[in-house]
Amino acid sequence: MTPIGGDPIRLGRRGLFAGGAALLAAPAVARAQSAEITVDRARTEPIPIAIPALAGSGGDAGRLGQDIAGVITNNLRNCGLFRPIDPGAFVGAPTADLPNFANWKAVGAQALVTGRVESQGGDKVRVEFRLWDVLPQQQIQGTVYTTTLGNWRRIAHIISDVIYERLLGEKGYFDTRIVYVAGTGPRDRRVRRLAIMDQDGENNRMLTDGSATALTPRFHPTRDQIAFMSYVNNRPRVYTFDLGSGRQASLGNFDGMTLSPRYSPDGGSIIMAQTRGSGSDIIVVPAGGGGARRLTDSGAIDVSPCYSPDGSQIVFNSDRGGDQQIYVMDAGGGGVRRISFGRGRYATPVWSPRGDLIAFTRIGGNGFAIGVMRPDGSGERILSESFYVEGPTFAPNGRVIMFWRETPARDSRGNGFSARLVSIDITGFNERPITTPTDASEPAWSPLLA
Repeated sequence: MTPIGGDPIRLGRRGLFAGGAALLAAPAVARAQSAEITVDRARTEPIPIAIPALAGSGGDAGRLGQDIAGVITNNLRNCGLFRPIDPGAFVGAPTADLPNFANWKAVGAQALVTGRVESQGGDKVRVEFRLWDVLPQQQIQGTVYTTTLGNWRRIAHIISDVIYERLLGEKGYFDTRIVYVAGTGPRDRRVRRLAIMDQDGENNRMLTDGSATALTPRFHPTRDQIAFMSYVNNRPRVYTFDLGSGRQASLGNFDGMTLSPRYSPDGGSIIMAQTRGSGSDIIVVPAGGGGARRLTDSGAIDVSPCYSPDGSQIVFNSDRGGDQQIYVMDAGGGGVRRISFGRGRYATPVWSPRGDLIAFTRIGGNGFAIGVMRPDGSGERILSESFYVEGPTFAPNGRVIMFWRETPARDSRGNGFSARLVSIDITGFNERPITTPTDASEPAWSPLLA
């Protein structure tokens, strides 16, 4: 990828990009627009942005230009912070060259996306992208991407992230994936398989065949690897799954069950729970397997551990005080303190990538709720309530949470029951369902791929 009057963007881990492109002349980078707009303001006044189809020449370039613009439009609209302008309102024919800013001002656009797609022969394609601040008539960003035809959708996600960051001042989350548990069959004989998709629900595929129930998948912070719990041979154990090869490997043959795994921030170890007698302890194991180090020994049920982003603390769920609550301890296992004091029981705590919030499930009253609190337990806020909601996971920028919602069955046979993924802003606005081909639960958000 090559900048056009803008900063270079890092290549993705999955080796999606082929070749390079020559640096093109362009106006100087400007940040006048983003200096005035904040995320808080964009929640109440979404940024009006024009995203015409990218110009295309050669082969499938014209269709790709439309498709890329469509994905960018959907990404920005769905996050709730942008208001893409209806193409039917555009004045004159869009161009990939210097825009006629008067036409874009006339339709109320504050930002404009232009570009072109060119076939490079074979399956190679060149995508040029520019972002403009309409009012001062300045280019904010310009970049060229050279890749294969099959990777056009990922290019659209990367461009969406660039727009998000340049206009709002914080990183986006569109070039990411979601791993989740896909459920099929009757409720009392549910088949649960691991599945993975892009954050917008596209490129959905199954990872496991359903011969063994799979639960609680979690991404490695830097590798294409997942840790999860599997019931292979009816022995609940934590396994790792390599997304490239499809290889599964047991993390170790422990006494009792091992469950609720999560990687450390550096990816070098996995923290999880191990059952012992009527309780369970928090243990940490090298990510490649090996001897476990026990962090809790309370005799209670200690589960669902999650590291803080800097690796210095661990949040977990425990009934050691007589009821199911959230606790935080030092990474070595000392300094345990309770942080949840609301009305009800608490579960599934997860630390925000920013370090400023812990999301949780709360059970009590008339149902379940998804909420957030500060790491010291203050500032508790409920974001969504329902008959059954559970399992929050943060987008890598800490701005959005995804969780799953279950609807009640209409009869004793489970008819009418369903489980779906839902996303919501950390302020509680813009709650929206995520479409999946089957029932879906226990989502986990990947780090940014680029």
